[in-house]
Amino acid sequence: METVRMLTALAVATATVVGLMVGVEFAVAFVLNPILFRLPVGPSLDAQADGARVLGRAMPVWYIASLVLTVTLAVFTWGSASARASVIAAVLFVISVVLSLALLVPINSRAQRWSADDHPADWREQAQRWNRLHYLRVVLIVVGFVFVLVAVAGS
Repeated sequence: METVRMLTALAVATATVVGLMVGVEFAVAFVLNPILFRLPVGPSLDAQADGARVLGRAMPVWYIASLVLTVTLAVFTWGSASARASVIAAVLFVISVVLSLALLVPINSRAQRWSADDHPADWREQAQRWNRLHYLRVVLIVVGFVFVLVAVAGS
């Protein structure tokens, strides 16, 4: 009985942490960034730089926690359909982390320093490239989240 409670707690924690991460990234892609791009250059750059700093600190922890919880769920449900769904989700999260580190973080690191007075001429192109890559990352983690939910429903 204690094992069932632990598995239930793990499943709930995994779905909650991953779901909140997906919600934040979805909101950045489809709510926050479109609003920021409609602002005048100065306020847009200031807000993007602040967002890059804040989320640049928070999201790595969130991604790692999501991945660790998903892998832990796979381990505790090994041999079942839940484990297979968890492994697929974990692979998608790993791909999203690699994508982030290789392509999104370098742009984000530059954007943290942009201001109305000091920014590259191609800042909009860089921000739009970041957005396109972020859309891909959102697709990966949304699909990963669906697999987490499948795993949780089966555990």
